[in-house]
Amino acid sequence: MKLAGVPAVKWPMIRLVTWLLLGLAGMPVSAGQVEIRFVELTQTAGSWRASVTLAHGDTGWNHYADGWRLVTVDGKVLGHRTLWHPHEHEQPFTRQLSDISIPADIKTIVVEAHDKVHGWSPDKVQIKLGQDKGKRYRINR
Repeated sequence: MKLAGVPAVKWPMIRLVTWLLLGLAGMPVSAGQVEIRFVELTQTAGSWRASVTLAHGDTGWNHYADGWRLVTVDGKVLGHRTLWHPHEHEQPFTRQLSDISIPADIKTIVVEAHDKVHGWSPDKVQIKLGQDKGKRYRINR
């Protein structure tokens, strides 16, 4: 096949480049999912404070870690922290939430993190309230 002004030998290269560009166009440019690095819970008189450290390749307002929450193992939300802006130049970063009420009969909670593109990350931290420390968490009483 010959097009006016384009030698036939260039067609395989043009087809390859076109195929690559079309293939890449369908792939999302992504910062990946948010990762929970560490959780510190502090028990105060009648309530709890959570400090959660997240890592995420924030790329601006369209893709950033925009929140985290503490939930019971059956999904009841105990506390939610909204993150209002990207943290492109502050990674990893830690944010706190105070005045969290965790009923005495709850033995385990889960920390989940969210980003604007992927939603709730599969990376979760399970905290056993009877243990002062565990994988990626510490409890101060």
